[in-house]
Amino acid sequence: MKSELVAAVRRFNRTVTQRVGALDDEYMTSGRPLAQARLLWEIGPDGAEVAALRARLGLDSGYLSRLLRTLQGDGLVTVGPAEQVGGDARVRVAALTEAGRAEWATLDERSDEFAWSILAPLSGQRRDQLVAAMAQVERLLIASMVVVEPCPPSDPRARACLRAYARDIARRFDDGFDPALSNPVHDEELVPPAGVFLLATLNSEPVGCGAVKLHPDAPAEIKRVWVADTVRGLGMGRRILGDLERYAAERGWTRVRLDTNRNLTEAIAMYHSAGYREIEPYNTEHFAHHWFEKQLDPSQG
Repeated sequence: MKSELVAAVRRFNRTVTQRVGALDDEYMTSGRPLAQARLLWEIGPDGAEVAALRARLGLDSGYLSRLLRTLQGDGLVTVGPAEQVGGDARVRVAALTEAGRAEWATLDERSDEFAWSILAPLSGQRRDQLVAAMAQVERLLIASMVVVEPCPPSDPRARACLRAYARDIARRFDDGFDPALSNPVHDEELVPPAGVFLLATLNSEPVGCGAVKLHPDAPAEIKRVWVADTVRGLGMGRRILGDLERYAAERGWTRVRLDTNRNLTEAIAMYHSAGYREIEPYNTEHFAHHWFEKQLDPSQG
């Protein structure tokens, strides 16, 4: 770990914490600390499922429950089953009371004023620079929040990713995508020791996937690499690809290969930049126009 990088992140954290008032007893003079104000904001006028709030804010159940009880005690929030609003009785929903909506509106107004207080001292050009830098930092922080880990391909989240993958390539392929015409990939081929399916999640929501098949006496094979629009441009495809390569290398494979369609230009560019070289066809995949192979670095294993 680079000590100078860690030190830079810590300096940035201290500056931001001080500038946004995270240490103030009363966040933006709202009369409540930052955690309560943020939770009130996230519930919003439309309400929110408690499970979604927990995932979105990265809070454990106990802490979130304590925050909700405080807001309930102050008469700002109600928490009850979703059936009260025509939903599933097993799902708990937090909603703002009339007093809660009034405080939310005040918080919204003060948030605008606070944002302007950061921009006002700067010249027009420096404001643009700060906003652009903030957008870049936000995207990089989101990328750092994505978790990539093995997942059974039968998991509902994995299934959701594979359906999204199929919809995505169907829009992009010249003649659409018919799974019946594609070489099948069976679940048992994507679980250890035959292979692995990796799932990428952001706040517990699936945002990407990829798999590798570990063929006996043949190169490993990358399959089903997909990234959601919400995290595209953040290097997630390259990250998933690298994790799949490492998985294969750690188990003794020295080469990995894949096939792809000519319309997936971003993927083709990624494979080239990741060190893949184009080879002759190694399968009869109906939708493939390009076949690639890469020699794995033994140090990855």
